[in-house]
Amino acid sequence: MSANEPVEMVIEARRRDLGGFEVGRVLPWTKRRMVGPFVFFDHMGPVQLAANLPRRVDVRPHPHIGLSTITYLFAGEIVHRDSLGVHQVIRAGEVNWMTAGRGISHSERFETMREHGGLLHGIQAWIALPESDEEIEPAFVHYDADVLPCERKAGASTRVIAGKAFGKTSPVSTQSPLVYVHVDLQAGASTGIPDGYSERAAFVAAGTIRVEQQNYEAGQMVVFARGSQPQIVAVTDATVMLLGGEPLGTRHIWWNFVSSRLERIEQAKADWRAGRIPLPVGDADEFIPLPEEPPPPPEPMS
Repeated sequence: MSANEPVEMVIEARRRDLGGFEVGRVLPWTKRRMVGPFVFFDHMGPVQLAANLPRRVDVRPHPHIGLSTITYLFAGEIVHRDSLGVHQVIRAGEVNWMTAGRGISHSERFETMREHGGLLHGIQAWIALPESDEEIEPAFVHYDADVLPCERKAGASTRVIAGKAFGKTSPVSTQSPLVYVHVDLQAGASTGIPDGYSERAAFVAAGTIRVEQQNYEAGQMVVFARGSQPQIVAVTDATVMLLGGEPLGTRHIWWNFVSSRLERIEQAKADWRAGRIPLPVGDADEFIPLPEEPPPPPEPMS
């Protein structure tokens, strides 16, 4: 890459079967573990879930430490329950921000879609916490879609999920400087990328975009060079997630645990095995046991 090129690298989503549908794992990757504080990024769907969806497709109760999670949907619904007693239906365009801190467990089920099925499409992201906040009290905050700053002009619809972008500020509270934006583009429309952040990327959730003279397809994350200000142009109608923020330093990931300290992950493993992390209120009849073997590291791009 020359010094004047705006694209630093491109990350291809790697498909993974979750037991009923596939997701595209983007972050972490061997050549790029994080973008700002974003340490995990999964693309769900788009997939048409069949009617009478089996419970094996649900994500059973499981634990987290040292991070915040956000499941953001373009279509479909997911039912969230956690060990704080929160029971929340996650719908398209809403923000449901769960901060694990010192430890939380939750489940994600398809109870509202189970009978009739329907289209599911969305992103699940994990955001690492600063070292000073890794052991804060767990929390969950819900924001309706209509409280997020939106703008529609010239074939582009922009919703600021978190952070500051394009002169607008989201009400979502975060532990470190970051930006997360949902952009829908009609063919031929364009958008810039947020400035004021050291690390930035764009994930193509649907359609085809062009940056400079290069096209990028659904399932690709384009990581931009620092200080660059490229324009993203929609070749077809496209849905793009803009993300980034300030780097937080090295983070270790094992299963669902994220920490700056390896010994803290060992403690979390012991806590989940011994039942010291409570199960979700109203959803404690099953859970995902601690894996016997370490989950495999992200595979390199083929």
